[in-house]
Amino acid sequence: MWFKSLNRMTQKEINKLSYDIIGFAIEVHKELGPGLLESVYEKCLAHLLLQNGYTVSRQQSVPLNFRGLDLDCELRFDLMVNNLIIVELKTVEELIPIHEAQLLTYLKLLKKPKGILINFNCTNIFKEGQRTFVTEYFRALAIE
Repeated sequence: MWFKSLNRMTQKEINKLSYDIIGFAIEVHKELGPGLLESVYEKCLAHLLLQNGYTVSRQQSVPLNFRGLDLDCELRFDLMVNNLIIVELKTVEELIPIHEAQLLTYLKLLKKPKGILINFNCTNIFKEGQRTFVTEYFRALAIE
């Protein structure tokens, strides 16, 4: 469904993909509610995305190289959808700056255009449980 390379994608297409991801997260949240482990929401969201034709990578290692030294730091993102958008899932009282920093670091290291931070421990994911972030890779894409 979404197999274009990044340089041929547009901001509009990536925004549509992130809208779909958030919509599926809302479906999972409506059905399961808050209070479960992050891993449960991750499996359910990945399942919905796969069922709807998206490609999903789960718990993949994020490589880190410091001045030629490859570091095995056990950094892992929760989900990557269509090799474009990193989705970090939380089940916390509230999202805090370190959660944002984690996602922004993954985006930088993996050179991805957009990330979504989703907290399933909330009343309404759309209003209070998600934040999106874009990188210079997103800003460099055509709008339409």
